[in-house]
Amino acid sequence: MKAVALPRASARAPVRLLMALAVAVVAVLSTGIPRAEAATSISTVAEALRRGPVYVDPAASAQLPPDEAAALSRQIKNADKPLFIAVLPADYPTRNLFTDLRTATGVTGAYAVRLGDRFDARADASVLPRTAVRNLVTSVQGEDAGTQLTDFTHRALANMGGSAPSTWSETGQGGTGSTTALITAGAVLVAGGVGAYTLVRRSRSRQEAEQRAALEKLRVVVDEDITAFGEELDRLDFHPAEAGADDAMRADYERALDAYEQAKQYMADARRPEDVRAVTETLEDGRFSLAQLAARREGRPLPERRPPCFFDPRHGPSVADATWTPPGGAPRRVPVCAADQARLADGRAPQIREVDTDWGRRPYWDAGPAYGPWAGGYFGGGLLPGLLVGTLLGSMMATPSYAAGYGTGYGDFGAHDGYGGGYEGGDVSGADFNPSDFGDFGGGGDFGSGGDFGGGGGDWGGF
Repeated sequence: MKAVALPRASARAPVRLLMALAVAVVAVLSTGIPRAEAATSISTVAEALRRGPVYVDPAASAQLPPDEAAALSRQIKNADKPLFIAVLPADYPTRNLFTDLRTATGVTGAYAVRLGDRFDARADASVLPRTAVRNLVTSVQGEDAGTQLTDFTHRALANMGGSAPSTWSETGQGGTGSTTALITAGAVLVAGGVGAYTLVRRSRSRQEAEQRAALEKLRVVVDEDITAFGEELDRLDFHPAEAGADDAMRADYERALDAYEQAKQYMADARRPEDVRAVTETLEDGRFSLAQLAARREGRPLPERRPPCFFDPRHGPSVADATWTPPGGAPRRVPVCAADQARLADGRAPQIREVDTDWGRRPYWDAGPAYGPWAGGYFGGGLLPGLLVGTLLGSMMATPSYAAGYGTGYGDFGAHDGYGGGYEGGDVSGADFNPSDFGDFGGGGDFGSGGDFGGGGGDWGGF
């Protein structure tokens, strides 16, 4: 029996050996698949981004599941903004990644890339200023992929200008779109001037819709300011005929009442975000008149004309400048009211004006460019950018494109498409591509003096 069993065992050995070799070959091939996918060409990634705003490399699919990628894609398309997101393997080559990706895609926009657990972004300056990109990147560091990309998308869409490329509407993500693109191109050539007029009208309609949305966001904040000023008037309880009242007091009170009524009328007549500046300028004038009236009634020296409290203009005119260091930021001198001056002196936090944003309640200086006219009316054109250095709003105000869009002191809103100014269009075009806005991945690029990919170059010292 033993003699018979041995040949059978030895006969099975070659089969087992072949099976083991087959398993080993499969294992080797399987481990090689991610390497092949990690080498996905830039042109492949760019082609996918021309068809849709989110690309997830097959080797990085665990980072962002398909349903989350689809949700991000829908959000970006609905916002009609040129935001591109790529999720790539951790070992993807990083040299010139942003520049090469932007060149291959050929679309003016903002580009965000997640590599393993690292994250960074770049943008054309006409869409999102360099400092604003740094701030956005810094604000989402350390989050998991899904949360990070979702938060970045929310914040970027709220602050960037421009419009989505038309290729996104022509095809679904993953489709070729070549036939549709050819037909569309032919139709444009045949239509000639009619097509150009349609594009201009569409751009104006989109711009008007953006302005209406920004104005409605501002309306909530301005209505709160007007209501607060009306309550101040009531608390003052001044009567022009009261004992001790003189002509100077009555003039102060009349100016305050006029400011209240005028602010309400200006807001009712507002049609564009920049119209809000007149409202807050008027409210600031009214509050100064109240401060003068209060000093006259109490027999105190008249206050000097100073900007309002930086932390919340509803606190009234400032009484001094105080040094304040925001979390993660650099110290700066800001105008403060007496109450906030005392809080800072005691080591307590000031009472900061917060507003609603897509990602929750935030200080007004981190709520996006729509609040530029509102803040500009309180603080004037020269003072505010210095106070807000390192913030999203301050970054926007400090750029020539923002000033050109809002006019002197943030006035004319609407000379461009979106908030960024100088945007050349959302279609596949590199007409206004500036390579200096992109730079190397990991070599610092425009994000400061060096540092790894991630964190925007590591030199941001703002809020």
